[in-house]
Amino acid sequence: MAGFVTIKSMNAAVRAVVRVGIYTGAKVYFVHEGYQGLVDGGDNIREATWESVSMMLQLGGTVIGSARCQDFRTHEGRLKAARNLVKRGITNLCVIGGDGSLTGADTFRAEWSTLLQELIKAGAITAEEAKKSSHLNIVGMVGSIDNDFCGTDMTIGTDSALHRIMEIVDAIATTAQSHQRTFVLEVMGRHCGYLALVTALASGADWVFIPESPPEDDWEEHLCRRLTETRTRGSRLNIIIVAEGAIDKQGKAITSEDIKNLVVKRLGYDTRVTILGHVQRGGTPSAFDRILGSRMGVEAVMALLEGTPDTPACVVSLSGNQAIRLPLMECVQVTKDVTTAMNERRFDEALKLRGRSFQNNWNVYKILAHVRPPSAKSGYNLAVMNVGAPAAGMNAAVRSTVRIGLIHGHRMLAVHDGFEGLAERKVEEIGWGGVGGWTGKGGSNLGTKRTLPKKYFEQISSTIADFSIHGLIIIGGFEAFTGSLELIEGRSKFEELCIPICVIPATVSNNVPGSDFSIGADTALNTITATCDRIKQSAAGTKRRVFIIETMGGYCGYLATMAGLAAGADAAYIYEDPFTIHDLEANVEHLTEKMKTTVKRGLVLRNEKCNENYTTEFIYNLYSEEGKGIFDTRKNVLGHMQQGGSPTPFDRNFGTKMGAKAVAWMSGKIKECSRHGRIFANTADSACLLGMRRRALVFQPLAELKEQTNFEHRIPKEQWWLKLRPILKILAKYKIDLDTSETAHLEHITRKRVSGEGSI
Repeated sequence: MAGFVTIKSMNAAVRAVVRVGIYTGAKVYFVHEGYQGLVDGGDNIREATWESVSMMLQLGGTVIGSARCQDFRTHEGRLKAARNLVKRGITNLCVIGGDGSLTGADTFRAEWSTLLQELIKAGAITAEEAKKSSHLNIVGMVGSIDNDFCGTDMTIGTDSALHRIMEIVDAIATTAQSHQRTFVLEVMGRHCGYLALVTALASGADWVFIPESPPEDDWEEHLCRRLTETRTRGSRLNIIIVAEGAIDKQGKAITSEDIKNLVVKRLGYDTRVTILGHVQRGGTPSAFDRILGSRMGVEAVMALLEGTPDTPACVVSLSGNQAIRLPLMECVQVTKDVTTAMNERRFDEALKLRGRSFQNNWNVYKILAHVRPPSAKSGYNLAVMNVGAPAAGMNAAVRSTVRIGLIHGHRMLAVHDGFEGLAERKVEEIGWGGVGGWTGKGGSNLGTKRTLPKKYFEQISSTIADFSIHGLIIIGGFEAFTGSLELIEGRSKFEELCIPICVIPATVSNNVPGSDFSIGADTALNTITATCDRIKQSAAGTKRRVFIIETMGGYCGYLATMAGLAAGADAAYIYEDPFTIHDLEANVEHLTEKMKTTVKRGLVLRNEKCNENYTTEFIYNLYSEEGKGIFDTRKNVLGHMQQGGSPTPFDRNFGTKMGAKAVAWMSGKIKECSRHGRIFANTADSACLLGMRRRALVFQPLAELKEQTNFEHRIPKEQWWLKLRPILKILAKYKIDLDTSETAHLEHITRKRVSGEGSI
């Protein structure tokens, strides 16, 4: 059931709840039109089938409808709702909504016994019916584009809203640049500035106004000075992001029109206002949101089935890449505490209550937007380079690295064309304006190559000495990891290589050990998912057609698996999950049975190196032969389109934060390794990889990561996402066992709030 919210990716959650519920043997019902449907009953409460949730993943909004309901706020309304559930034998309720919808569900659960007694007394239900429905289990999934619910890193719908916002910001930036304009963009967020804040980070905006942290009293002077500085450096545009609930220190609203009038009056800049409005709620859901909705739906069903009369109502949440369960009312209370803190002008407390991730976003924004490089220099030179294949988000990481480095007082050097460029002395100083506008650009502006450094040690050592490079930040894929290991080995012969080294994973393959996510993987995943949507639409029109799609990733099956989850694939063949001819035969039989239903189309993904014999051509020929007379088969190799395109909001934000954190680590490590005016770093912890592990950004010595790496196949020995593969198979209607040994257990929000990313 959906509360009063209309967001993208609710359908993914609905689909997962229905299919996993049916898989476990439960009878699953749709409640149409939210709480109103629960009160009205009748055809609003209908049994769901497997086919009834097909072709839903790519649809925005919610197919089961959502509506405001005053009736449910009354005791009489809840009495009607209870009768409707009891008559159908429904004892588990999964609610997707915001804090209001979830609070209503908890109230309903608390009153359940009293409501049953009243219904028996009125003769509306029998004592036997009441006994069968003696308790009601409630599980919530948070759906909100504002990401305003405390206890989860991301609410369902937020990432999709950011996609829509960034599409518009990118389009506006091009016209603003052409006409040298200032644009003030207002985004949603009446009580929460998450959308505005991440948009500002992902677009490199000049200023952002959010309700949790109002600007200082002299903000007008500061803003005008900031815009003037940007233009003086050669920029042809200014971007200002405003959350609709933005206020000043006195609680007075700061509107986009106020800001426009200020800029026009004081600076005379040609200024335009764009209010994005409900366009942020519509459109196709992102890959991240589809996977999040699917994972949360599975976890919600597990929580309901494990629930007892003593289990408190819980909400399934995301922490890092982990699904967790939190007491619903704890989360609701902390969410209300944020609003109270803002109303009472305790803004520092409001920021803390939003969680560590929100604080880190805010701190990085403040450094990049409000701190100027010092006149006194540190005396250290940092070099930044890209290595390996290009990945969207690399430029955002380089921009952040360069600007944060300058703020730390370092001289920043850009190395072109990877290790080969370092050997050939393709090194130049890069300033603040040199990385202007890089955040939204795909590919690698520095240039990148797969070449490893071992054969260039002498030339590289000479370059490091001649340019006095004191630290090296390498942004790239598996070659960046292996190349850095070679540099460590070379330290014994070449003293110039004894400098701190930091690797930031950036590759579409997501195959770098030491990090659950790599910059660029999210953009590639969205490209694949969007292509699969179009292909499925084609197949739905022609009927009885199966598409075989080959994805990138080398030997790593991350893209194939996650795209399979996001696009609703029938199978995803990967190297890490070996398959035989019998498995291929079973998949053909599965699709043959599927063609007998109302869903007459199939989608199969194949990772490019999943099997040297079962190639895309082989699988295509096999399906074509075995499917004769039942379905047609088509194939599509996506190729390098997966490496291109503008980076997604996630990759821009992730790259920006990774760059900032890497420079902070590098500054400390250089000082630690400094002896009598020179740098000497040869300990294991002086060469690290910065990665996201479960719920935190951590630095890990490269030497330690060697043990965790399968070098032959260029993948980590353990990969977290493999545990999601059973979900893909269950949602595709395969009869397999679901391992519930690692399902989430109930945690508490107080513990959760102090975990997460380390501070930057």
